[in-house]
Amino acid sequence: MTRTRTITFAIAAGLAVGNLYWAQPLIEEIAGSLEVSSAVAASLVTVTQIGYALGIFLIVPLGDVLNRKRMIPLILGMSAFALIGAAVAPTFSLLLAALGGVGLTTVSAQLLTPLASELAAPEQRGRVLGTIASGALIGILLSRTISGAVAEYVGWRAIYVLAAILTVALAVVLSFLIPRLEKRPATNYFRLLGSVFTTVAQHRAAAPTILISAAVFSVFSLFWTSLTYLLSAPPFSFTVGQIGLFGLAGLVGAVAARRAGMFHDRGWSVPVSGVTLGLLAVSFVGAWLAQSSVIALIVVVIVLDLAAQATLVLGQTRLLSLPGQNRSRLNTAFVVSNFLGGAIGSALAGPLWATGGWTTITGTALGIVVVALLVWVLTRRGALIDQN
Repeated sequence: MTRTRTITFAIAAGLAVGNLYWAQPLIEEIAGSLEVSSAVAASLVTVTQIGYALGIFLIVPLGDVLNRKRMIPLILGMSAFALIGAAVAPTFSLLLAALGGVGLTTVSAQLLTPLASELAAPEQRGRVLGTIASGALIGILLSRTISGAVAEYVGWRAIYVLAAILTVALAVVLSFLIPRLEKRPATNYFRLLGSVFTTVAQHRAAAPTILISAAVFSVFSLFWTSLTYLLSAPPFSFTVGQIGLFGLAGLVGAVAARRAGMFHDRGWSVPVSGVTLGLLAVSFVGAWLAQSSVIALIVVVIVLDLAAQATLVLGQTRLLSLPGQNRSRLNTAFVVSNFLGGAIGSALAGPLWATGGWTTITGTALGIVVVALLVWVLTRRGALIDQN
């Protein structure tokens, strides 16, 4: 993994994951343009996420058996086609179908990550995967800000045209940049999908790593979804645009966490994971204390994103450093579990806010982090360090 490959993979990961979130700040504008209610338009995000979950499970395991030098550019090309479909969709139902296709095909980040793990030398694997994972998180955090800015000047359809152009460009670049890879034996497709579960069962470190990561992504989603409620209510009463700027603060933590993988390279992955989980717990205590201060909340956002991203980078690096050639299947289990955790976190935000406001939100998040810490304590000298 040269520096050029690493940076290009990180950019591709950020764009791919960002495709899932272009529509979030555009719901009202799309609703008005296609003459549907805001509630109906909000289903665009849900359908895109469902498509992504299906794509992760149905497509990503193929990375263990197909030629990724051909497969990844092909998937990017299909994603660009779906993005153009979204840009020109004349009706809401066609836009819904197009964004479902975007979700299904925008899985290149989860094909590139295990490929990078395979190509990287053991002593550089953590740093490489940390850079790519940070690229994906930066894509999540910036996508809402970029799509809102583009839509404000040239309309909501333009962001999908721009994303399609960039996706095609990356497909061409990656077709040259991905090296020729050794051919692998063919496998029955349905047996391949089933082997996702058996692959996890083969490695003692896999299950606790996946469980901890899913818990972390759950509280990450819970926090960012709930933050909108806090900032739109008194004493802040911020606009959507002002709330979106908090994502820029999160970039500081995401960029800082890029080097977390280096701790894995030095053999400190498991103990540092315990430290970052502790820091995540402290950040939720800080979030509760900072609920009436903008400056304090910005500090919390930076620390929380740093702790969450570092824990996820270390977990994914440990997982993809396990022996064997099943890294795409391990990554499938990792990402699907994180997606389910994130979906649960987002779904809890509304009911928890209605029940007890910010105190209930932060208390619940802290409880989930404590459970993750307990799993770490119970497995840090056994399963988590097992390399079989």
